[in-house]
Amino acid sequence: MTQGYVAIDLGAESGRVIVGTLAQQNGAQQNGAQDHGSKNGEVRGKVSLEEVHRFTHEMIQLPTGLHWNMTNLWLDICQGLKKAARWANQQSNVQLVSVGVDTWGVDWALVSRSGDLMGLPHAYRDPRNPVACQQVVERLGIDTIYQTTGIQQLPFNTLYSLYAQWTHDRETVQGAEQLLFIPDLLHFWLSGNRVVEATVASTSQMVDCHSGNWSSELLEPLGIPTHILGPISAPGTQVGRLRSELVKETGLPAELMVVAPASHDTASAIAAVPADPDSSWCYLSSGTWSLLGAELTEPCVSAEAQAAMFTNELGVEGRIRFLKNIAGLWLVQQCRHDLQQRGEEFSYAQLTQQASEANTFRTLLNPDHESFLLPGDMLAKIRHYAHQTDQPEPRTPGETIRCCLESLALAYRQTLGKLEKVLQQNFTHLHIVGGGGQNGLLNQMTADATGKTVHVGPFEATATGNTLVQALALGHLDSLDQLRAVVAKSFEPETYHPATSDPWQEAYTRYLELVD
Repeated sequence: MTQGYVAIDLGAESGRVIVGTLAQQNGAQQNGAQDHGSKNGEVRGKVSLEEVHRFTHEMIQLPTGLHWNMTNLWLDICQGLKKAARWANQQSNVQLVSVGVDTWGVDWALVSRSGDLMGLPHAYRDPRNPVACQQVVERLGIDTIYQTTGIQQLPFNTLYSLYAQWTHDRETVQGAEQLLFIPDLLHFWLSGNRVVEATVASTSQMVDCHSGNWSSELLEPLGIPTHILGPISAPGTQVGRLRSELVKETGLPAELMVVAPASHDTASAIAAVPADPDSSWCYLSSGTWSLLGAELTEPCVSAEAQAAMFTNELGVEGRIRFLKNIAGLWLVQQCRHDLQQRGEEFSYAQLTQQASEANTFRTLLNPDHESFLLPGDMLAKIRHYAHQTDQPEPRTPGETIRCCLESLALAYRQTLGKLEKVLQQNFTHLHIVGGGGQNGLLNQMTADATGKTVHVGPFEATATGNTLVQALALGHLDSLDQLRAVVAKSFEPETYHPATSDPWQEAYTRYLELVD
């Protein structure tokens, strides 16, 4: 039988339930810890993905702020699990063996001793977070926070959202049994067992990046109770069997294991970068957020890294995801949403086509400008930004999307330059993974702007990484390097070579003036 792994992959805009299968080739063993390599290191397994359920979800505005609708999210997950069981039953050779969840980072929930959810989790874009961020920074100092956690200073990090909740409702926080991040909560609902997974915990800005443990140095001065912070477990931890109630409801096997993969979606995506370990490579995980960085064996919290605002998040096998968050395709998503509100329906492909036909470098943005952080009225915000910076206001959807994409490519160039300077290393290959890699126009812009050879794929890197870390947890793969070799053998990458750089150099000079 071919092993099947159910990957629940939740982004900030949509969710997917995918069955990943790891097929054996060339007579590889079928029982126990399977042989995915020969004596000469040949990889014998290929991974394939079958999407069985896709759904949208979004933040909801309540009187208490911006929240995640966990009830609807859970209903869609259960629907996806039923479809996964049905799909597997229709196959002649697929045996589902595990399920795991990955989500966006930083957001969390509180559960009581009985396991009840103590209120809907606040969403990271809740406007109360920047206020709490300012208060915490004033009390602790930005240097102490960064040197301890190695995390990029962002107003929505868990440290600030938890402090916001603590100042607004101390009774609830004090009375909670445990804090669980969103994927931890879903693993709890799947298995009945609580595990705090390391890659998502590391996004919180509450973990000491040197020890991998919670930082009492930061939390105690703020008065935040630390009894709610449970032990941190490595990615690939087996959480427990699927709850019997879910077995009956979904039709999944009773022996199905719930596995915490690399539960932060970016960590799963980076695990699935099909890079040659002997090459000089960096990565860009492209989606709602763009995360550009390199993989390290130790955290880097130098003064240069802090000044450039790089983050040190945990990855698989103790690797460090040294990266920087960039606004990403959030701008394009919000523009499309605004157009839909006006009755103008465009697919992302149509908007990209219109952008390809618009004039080049007419208007540039700072994608990370604070005015673009919160949802709503993105078209108006972009026009206002153009007016404030003495640039032509975009007149058409094509002009608007083009200015977003060109500005992103220039942001990638700036971040990549800082990455190379901080690490004193020259990267020759940039691997783009994630759904944003389907935008060929942006990929070519990125190659042109950075001057790097760009390799794109897999698009479903997060689900691929989720699937294969589950396989690693169950002993069906031996190492992260072997995992990546499987990815490289399973997907054919698209390669983009840089073209002439002169126009991009002129645009980059303008861009730096805007950012500065």
